[in-house]
Amino acid sequence: MKILILALSGIGDALMFTPALSLLRKELPDSRIDVLVMFKSAAEIFTGNPHLNNVYHFDFMKKGFGKSFRYIFDLRKKYDATINVYPSNRKEYNIISFLIGANKRAGVKYLRKDFQNLGFLNNVRITEDDSVHNVKSNLKLCGKLLDKNPDIEPQLEIFINDDHRQSAIEFFITAGLTPEDTFIGFHPGCATLKNHIKRRWQPEKFAELGKKLIANHKAKILIFGGPEENDLKEEIKGNINSNNAFVVRTNNIMQSAAIMSHCKVFITNDSSQMHIASALQLKVVAIIGPTNKNYIHPWKTDYKIVSLDLDCSPCFFYSPRPLICTRKDVKFKCIKELDVDMVYNSVEEFLK
Repeated sequence: MKILILALSGIGDALMFTPALSLLRKELPDSRIDVLVMFKSAAEIFTGNPHLNNVYHFDFMKKGFGKSFRYIFDLRKKYDATINVYPSNRKEYNIISFLIGANKRAGVKYLRKDFQNLGFLNNVRITEDDSVHNVKSNLKLCGKLLDKNPDIEPQLEIFINDDHRQSAIEFFITAGLTPEDTFIGFHPGCATLKNHIKRRWQPEKFAELGKKLIANHKAKILIFGGPEENDLKEEIKGNINSNNAFVVRTNNIMQSAAIMSHCKVFITNDSSQMHIASALQLKVVAIIGPTNKNYIHPWKTDYKIVSLDLDCSPCFFYSPRPLICTRKDVKFKCIKELDVDMVYNSVEEFLK
């Protein structure tokens, strides 16, 4: 059997498919299993995964219609099955799967905007369940493809090689840091498409939190994020105003993960780096505002969620529409009024 996994959304979604990938390989040890990604960082997440035969990277958004169509045509009729990872509620992803022409096309039937996004083009389907984690939905979807109920729930998987570990060592040496230091990771960013920037906790609160952790625990604060978040990271470092705060800049996501693996606690918005921290089995403090926690809470690691749990939460479910807030008093109150002490107290429980 030849299977192509379409992991065309982001890093976090790629990671939350890795337990299902492990299941596929366990059940189909001699099959060819490839993955197609649209983002370079997602390709880096899958590179080195022993359950895959090939990792293909093609940026459909940048290449345009003509080149994209030719690329899809080259894949046509080469696979017995395609799988759209959950979540991927976009008509473009369903069209790509359909045009590749596999006999079996697996995809979740979404509770919102499924017909409008051409979900019916898939013919191996499970119905979305808002009470279930993304990992479990992916496992169930692959179970439907395999015609069996999954009997395992593996961890998220990420594979750090020796070069990545060496780059982490070089980072610590250059920064004058030692293994005895108490490293606490921050990820103050998150995706920005479709107004998701509104899921971010305020940078000034990250800075205040950093000051408290340095003062009370002599922590070394490592501030993570992609190149597009460099200004945000520098802003928080500047506001902490301490030699114990460090901005992490790397060439790729796996070098960043190698550095992150040394953190005693990782504090993060609802973001891809939350899932990287989970894959690394770190202690995670997740700051969650409008997102359905059932979907995305850290998987199979020690974690705490800090949330106001307002009566209007959650309000973000998987739909192509931009994130909006319908409150009349304070827009995005769920994140704006979440105070520093709430997060600090959760971190301190781990540090004790």
